[in-house]
Amino acid sequence: MDGAVGRVIASLYTDAALKRAQHQGIGMPGSCPASDPLTILVSTRTGSVNIVNESLNYPSAKSGLPPGSLVHVGDVHADRTSLSVVDYSSEVLQETAIGSIDDLLAFRGSGTITWVIVEGLANVQVVERIGEIFDIHQLVLEDILNTHQRPKFEEYENYLFIVLKGLMVKGGEFSVAYEQISLLVLKDFVFAFKEKKDGLFAPVLQRIRTSKGRFRSLGSDFLTYSILDAIIDQNFLLIDSLEEAITVQEDELLAGNSSDATLNAIQRLKREIVRVRRYASPIREMINEMLRSESPLINEKTHIYLRDVSDHATRIIESIELHRDIISGLLEIHMSSVSNRMNEVMKVLTVFATIFIPLTFLTGIYGMNFEYMPELKLRWAYPAIWVVFIAIPAALLVYFKRKKWL
Repeated sequence: MDGAVGRVIASLYTDAALKRAQHQGIGMPGSCPASDPLTILVSTRTGSVNIVNESLNYPSAKSGLPPGSLVHVGDVHADRTSLSVVDYSSEVLQETAIGSIDDLLAFRGSGTITWVIVEGLANVQVVERIGEIFDIHQLVLEDILNTHQRPKFEEYENYLFIVLKGLMVKGGEFSVAYEQISLLVLKDFVFAFKEKKDGLFAPVLQRIRTSKGRFRSLGSDFLTYSILDAIIDQNFLLIDSLEEAITVQEDELLAGNSSDATLNAIQRLKREIVRVRRYASPIREMINEMLRSESPLINEKTHIYLRDVSDHATRIIESIELHRDIISGLLEIHMSSVSNRMNEVMKVLTVFATIFIPLTFLTGIYGMNFEYMPELKLRWAYPAIWVVFIAIPAALLVYFKRKKWL
């Protein structure tokens, strides 16, 4: 597409894009720095319009844009996009940070496995440049930038595309941090796109550094398996933390210390586990799709390792289902505890009401203003009525005790 046509197409979308941006507060006075305006780019490769330098919170904010428009959708967890490369073979290992995607051209055809870690997705131009160099479909790039994706596996002619969620426990109380991880698997390259800068890949990096045998002699598919294994194994730590949080609430309930704070904690656990289940459940099917794939990028020898990952995913899903049932049981216990306490209160009130009903009846009779009431003139009438007032509650209390109502 020449520059003139590009400018025409850009002009067609500029007004609509600016209106959407203003509706979301983007580009409005005081909403963003003057040095970071809304930018409209037209891809010279596909002709699609791309909005960069701004991140949208929800996919619905992209309505009206053509398919393949590269816009970061989601929270911005890193201000800058960092690029690091781990290039290795059975003989060599090189770790370096690069400042430009074009630096990756030096690793092409080197006979090594090159793992490119992209941390921070707000810089759309980095992702688009990777797509241009390695001929990645525009819709795949769009999915990488949209962090509200469901875990999935897609097979293309020259590469594989994998999306899943990394789950890590944060804070003292049970709370889960989520980040989307997208993998592009080529013959000699593996791209890992992450939202955050954290230590999620530390176990894989450590294996590469310390291993000079099987790991570094195998291909990009084995590296992909190792990344998936590290991500999924984090879920076991999450399950352990969830068990501890559930145990704390169980102890509170069994000790009779159920309160509004306990209910809030249980409800929060329930919400978290629903979200965990939403992101963890599709992983098993995703791995099974990889096992069914006939792509030459997945070696037959790697299938046994992928089956192991699938088994881990199954165990995690079963644990999540089990703990979801336990949390539902905790809610029932809490509601039963509240109901029992209410019943105790109602029982006490009922006892008092039952005792005072006959007393109120007698008081009402002798409080009437009839002139002729013979008992009122008897000398022993007043002490007699007090004897009755004492005898009735005493008799009722004895009766309640025998019935085990008290």
